[in-house]
Amino acid sequence: MSETTEAQTVELAIQRETECESLPDDEDIRRFAAAALADLEAPVLSLRIVDEPEGRELNRRWRDRDYATNVLSFPADLPEGTGINLLGDIVICAPVVEREAGEQGKGVEAHFAHLLIHGILHLRGFDHMSAEQAEAMESREIRLLADLGFPDPYSSDVHQG
Repeated sequence: MSETTEAQTVELAIQRETECESLPDDEDIRRFAAAALADLEAPVLSLRIVDEPEGRELNRRWRDRDYATNVLSFPADLPEGTGINLLGDIVICAPVVEREAGEQGKGVEAHFAHLLIHGILHLRGFDHMSAEQAEAMESREIRLLADLGFPDPYSSDVHQG
């Protein structure tokens, strides 16, 4: 599965292990991912969309936190010279995304796009452990989302259907 743009090809494997039906379709998901990967050459990654039991288990196993979280990123660790630009894996927990979108007054599609871009930026080495890192990551997220037609996810004025 790949998304082709003028400058690149994104290889994105999408696995849906959820009953949630309010999420974006694969075409939109590929468009969101391509926006966050536009400056990379032939990136490869996977996205697994899960329900809460799997999201909770993964968060417990890899982060020692006993709850389902919205997004997890697992960067690849390939040796240099493999010829593959494998970024890693992203897991998004669909019920958490739906719940958070409702609680925050956001559309599910906008919140999903934000979390996917957030996860991809983690795979690309961005982080938010310090205020400076958070500002750099958030400003990139805001710009990418705006390019996709979504409002600033960090604004308290975000209320959309």
